[in-house]
Amino acid sequence: MRNLIFSFAMLACGLKAQPTVAPTPEPVGPPRGENAGTYNVLNSFELGYRFRAVGGDLGKYRSDVNFGNGIKLLGSRLQMNSRDGRGRFFDELTLTTQGIGGDPYQSSILRLEKNKLYRYDMSWRLAEYFNPGLRVSEGLHALNTSRRFQDHDFTLFPQSAFKLFAGYTRNSQDGPGLSTIQIFDSRGDEFPLFTEIRRQRNEYRLGGEATLAGFTLNVLKGWDNWKDDSLLNVNQRLAGASTTDNTTLSTFRRNEPYHGNSPYWRLFLNRNSRRFGMNARYSNVSGRRDFVVDELTLGTDRLAAARNRQILVLGNGSRPVSTANLNLAFHPTARLTVTNHTGFHHTRMNGDSAYTEIDNNTTAGETVNFSFLGIRTIETLSDVSYAVSKTAGLYGGYHYSTRRIRSRQGQSFDGFAESQAFEQDNRVHSGLAGLRLRPMKALTIQLDGELGRANRPFFPISEKNYHALNARARYRSRVFSASAQARTFYNTNSTTLFSHSSFTRQYSFDGSYTPRGWLSVDAGYTKIHLDTNTGIAYFAASQLHEGNRSIYISNLHTGYFGARLVLGKRADLYLGYSIVRDLGDGRSASSVIPLYSQTTVADASPVFLAAQTFPLSYQAPLARLSIRLHEKLRWNVGYQHYSYHEDFAQVFYQNYRAHTGYVSLLWSF
Repeated sequence: MRNLIFSFAMLACGLKAQPTVAPTPEPVGPPRGENAGTYNVLNSFELGYRFRAVGGDLGKYRSDVNFGNGIKLLGSRLQMNSRDGRGRFFDELTLTTQGIGGDPYQSSILRLEKNKLYRYDMSWRLAEYFNPGLRVSEGLHALNTSRRFQDHDFTLFPQSAFKLFAGYTRNSQDGPGLSTIQIFDSRGDEFPLFTEIRRQRNEYRLGGEATLAGFTLNVLKGWDNWKDDSLLNVNQRLAGASTTDNTTLSTFRRNEPYHGNSPYWRLFLNRNSRRFGMNARYSNVSGRRDFVVDELTLGTDRLAAARNRQILVLGNGSRPVSTANLNLAFHPTARLTVTNHTGFHHTRMNGDSAYTEIDNNTTAGETVNFSFLGIRTIETLSDVSYAVSKTAGLYGGYHYSTRRIRSRQGQSFDGFAESQAFEQDNRVHSGLAGLRLRPMKALTIQLDGELGRANRPFFPISEKNYHALNARARYRSRVFSASAQARTFYNTNSTTLFSHSSFTRQYSFDGSYTPRGWLSVDAGYTKIHLDTNTGIAYFAASQLHEGNRSIYISNLHTGYFGARLVLGKRADLYLGYSIVRDLGDGRSASSVIPLYSQTTVADASPVFLAAQTFPLSYQAPLARLSIRLHEKLRWNVGYQHYSYHEDFAQVFYQNYRAHTGYVSLLWSF
């Protein structure tokens, strides 16, 4: 599952990199704006109609793209600047919007400033998120929520040596969700569970900054409040995922209010000079929360016996987190630079919390108490850089970190109590070395590597014996620029119970070419290879199975191409194409299908073969034409095609093809 999530994350990065066909980026109106009284004004508004036609899995299209039909304010920009820098109420006003009027991704950004007196920055965003969850849960996990973000920051005396800050942030999420629950025991059936999601976060900030004698001190005090009041309730008999399991669910109720407050302090001190630089940071968060979970489940277990179970989880807790770091930079000569970073991080979770499970039929119950978890990390990183000549430089460093993890928990059963304490230390040593070359003015080459060793990794997949190699080259001239990079990271980790190995290789290239003022071309290509092999243990048919492997292989290729052409004096044409392609391990679909029939309840390992690779392709060509009808008016039309295809044999296919586009008018007045 972890590797599958990684694959989706890498695909999501590719999808986010795709340029959308609208809004139109071409300029409109006088380049220097127009004067209105004591202000100079620049403005543009783009109003248009989006259209779409989707064939295939509409849910997957909505999770990737989600643009629909309708009239939209695709984009707008209003900028007003005081002509003499002494406006009556403000000297600068900038308002930018995108997607207002029904797009799934909307934003508004406002800046209002009066020189030497105040500055106000506001941002608002809306994200309509839809995820059908077919691939990871056969459609039994899904979200259809709206996320709203807003940030407000006010600065008093922004250009002076003494500043005051105030800010507010709000983040809310609401909408329906679907998940599953496995009831009564680890071999019980799974049932769908609908949720009305209601989450909210509010943050308030006050602070100031002062500069004196070359030192800058920034102090910020904040209060972070959050709550989750999502509702879970089932009042009807539901069928489980298995048709042969006797487990049934007739009533399920979970009240789980989760409220907390995290006040914090942040301090920053900075000092720079020709030979010496220093900055220090410190933050402390005093997180505290009160929580309660009251869960009631009625039904029958896998032996068809009536069950009436109640679970109570309650308590209070504090989670103080302290972080401090000091960065020093020394420049004893023009060629030599020595830097050191020392950091400290300490997380503690304290409180009285208890988990109680009661069988209402027999009144038998068990309580587990948890009281403490602490993680302390100290690290130091020392690096040296030396310029041998104008064309060559060397650098190297030594990094060390130590982490201590402590926990204490207790268990109470039938009047007997027991407390257990655990502690583990982990130390990581790593060294790095590199070479910088500049054989010519336009070309820069950098080579570096790192070797690390850890004595007691906390997880089987943590870094233990690892090394990394990197190479980068960049060339830049007046009309052409290009860069290339190669990176590898290998990690092996053998523990008492499991062994883990991970190999990652990445190669990338991108460049731009502008031979004429009417033509510019951009292109890029990236390949990422991931190969992981991890030991696993699992239960099947009431037996523990060991010795199996969790394997995942990905060969991800991404590429993009874009060309902008100026056609005469009135038309601008943009052509683009992007592709994401995962070749997997080259295995054919037919080699996996027979394995399902060979799977037995006692051994689930053949099923793992269907999750060891996930080949797919995603393509998005686009074209946009913008015609200048007047100095203050443009007519725009664009088309973008989306094609998503999964190549592997799966129970659910999410393939789709979508035709999207827009027609709009972009004007200034």
